[in-house]
Amino acid sequence: MLVLVHGGLWDEPVDAGVFWDRPGVTAGLRAAGADVLAPDRAMRAGSWAAEAEHLAAALPDGPQVVLVAGSNGCSAALRLALAAPGRVRSLVLAWPATAGDERLDALIRAAVPEAAGLLAGGVLRGVTDAELAGLRLPVAVLPAAPENPVHRRRTADALLALVPGAVELPGCPEPPHPAFRPEPLIAALTGWTG
Repeated sequence: MLVLVHGGLWDEPVDAGVFWDRPGVTAGLRAAGADVLAPDRAMRAGSWAAEAEHLAAALPDGPQVVLVAGSNGCSAALRLALAAPGRVRSLVLAWPATAGDERLDALIRAAVPEAAGLLAGGVLRGVTDAELAGLRLPVAVLPAAPENPVHRRRTADALLALVPGAVELPGCPEPPHPAFRPEPLIAALTGWTG
């Protein structure tokens, strides 16, 4: 089963419908034969660990899942994979949000002061680089193409260098960007997950 973890960070009115359903990802994956679940994140959670707990409660019982996370959802999915490794078979980190950019972080702090605690981390928010280097499950990284100030190529490159055995999937624009088309993403996901 593919569990789709949407992006967004407090100030964005983004849920699974906006990120995965309306752009055609959920339907496209189902049409390709995938079993898909796209829960909403706890968008006003005070920590990435709280988001992971929320997502864990949405996971189905049974076999391990493949987490497909987009943008800031990558942080929530990684916290879940670290907290409950027996429930996650593999991870796809799509359009990972760039962390540690002081200009971008300052904009977030100014717009949503309550989210300031979510900005800490290493290459990704909410996760240390040591935790990333210690991952022992298959990980794929899908960069934003073209990159943008929130989803920079350097973030994808840093993940590929840091996570043992991580592979790169063909990049594409992220949903709900107007240039996003679901077909390249669906092909990359079904090709990698089998």
